[in-house]
Amino acid sequence: MISVVVIDDEQKARETIITILGMSKIDIEVVGEADSVEAGYEMILAKHPDLVLMDITLFDGTGFDLLRKFEKIYFKVIFITAHEEYALMAFKFSALDYILKPLTAGDLLKAVEKANESKLHDETELKI
Repeated sequence: MISVVVIDDEQKARETIITILGMSKIDIEVVGEADSVEAGYEMILAKHPDLVLMDITLFDGTGFDLLRKFEKIYFKVIFITAHEEYALMAFKFSALDYILKPLTAGDLLKAVEKANESKLHDETELKI
């Protein structure tokens, strides 16, 4: 199972993401959601997700500000944003994927599948 935290300052966007995740054939559990850098940071610390789906621009900063709060990023990150100009920076933060809004179910489900494959690969490496 993949545990997911969704971080976006728009409630409708969070609801859409969660609805699409419900369509996945992968075993996914949304363990929390947040609308800001601070709330997202607290949610990640509390829930220890495998995957964080987040927007770039939030009420109190950026997704990059949130990631900078962590000494080590132990979770996968997929950015879902309307801002294409941040793509290069996102990959410098080891983003697994970068999806432009308007979000499509196909794009999100492909990205989550990639996260699942990456998680399985990581678990295999740890068992060796």
